[in-house]
Amino acid sequence: MPFEIVRNDITKMEVDAIVNAANSSLLGGGGVDGCIHRAAGPELLAECRTLGGCKTGQAKITGGYRLPCRYVIHTVGPVWKGGHFHEKDLLTSCYRESLALAGQYHCESIAFPLISSGVFGYPKDQALKVAIDAISEFLLKNNMTVYLVIFDKSAYQIGSKLFAEIAEYIDDCYAREHSDRNRCRESEVLPCMSEAACAESMLAPHMASFSDDLDDRLNRIDESFSQMLLRKIDEKGMTDAECYKKANIDRKLFSKIRSDIHYKPSKPTALAFAIALELPIEETKDMLMKAGFALSHSNKFDIIIEYFIAKGNYNIYEINEALFAFDQSLLGACV
Repeated sequence: MPFEIVRNDITKMEVDAIVNAANSSLLGGGGVDGCIHRAAGPELLAECRTLGGCKTGQAKITGGYRLPCRYVIHTVGPVWKGGHFHEKDLLTSCYRESLALAGQYHCESIAFPLISSGVFGYPKDQALKVAIDAISEFLLKNNMTVYLVIFDKSAYQIGSKLFAEIAEYIDDCYAREHSDRNRCRESEVLPCMSEAACAESMLAPHMASFSDDLDDRLNRIDESFSQMLLRKIDEKGMTDAECYKKANIDRKLFSKIRSDIHYKPSKPTALAFAIALELPIEETKDMLMKAGFALSHSNKFDIIIEYFIAKGNYNIYEINEALFAFDQSLLGACV
């Protein structure tokens, strides 16, 4: 997928470029900076000495030396001072400048740490929001695979209010699922004739519209996932590129889906397209069904997706933030 949050050691990432959260001297330090310098070897420090330092919010590039990447892009994040000294603008600039530099050097893949969230003290949830916004803005206009690399769980934090709301929603859905199952077992009794007649009377006015809807559904019963996806894209007035970029889907994979009427996507891929198309929950279920899947209240992944749809939040990057926080698969895919 074009953007992915991963738990890894950034010095082990096999990408074209990794980003170093450096200090202004570029001569090494603690945290990510120190790890990258140690893994790259003394040649990296020797080249950094020729660069004359780097200002906050800007970025400079060197070779990768003993690292498994071709380049190291050094950027200096802001020190957190309460948010009143343009910290957000400076941190956003770190991501933009690094991505622009990667593009100039024809990089197809890049890995970022969560800049400024360590010893520089930037609140982790706010640092994450800045990273997601800057990276997603770039990917809407550019093709590149971008990783946000989290070394351990303690280094990653979404907003506490959002986390609590999702956790509560998950608990409620689990409870409803359990309650619904009990209710089904208790009501396994046939209704009496009068109840059946009453039900028929109540349904009669709605039968005509139901019949029309049924005819429409029957006409589309043989529609494949690929056909449904392309029809929905046209109905929404979107271009193919707008759709697959909003879905966090690789262009090559989208081409496969478009050219193969019988293509069967994974569940995260099918849901990614439903999110990109901003489908309501029932249409999302229809699209999933075409791919052979369903949503379930016994599945935490499904409940989180349902939560965001219910809230009308179709930002796939924010959804993936939450999925990662709850140790779930992310939406989107690549070839």
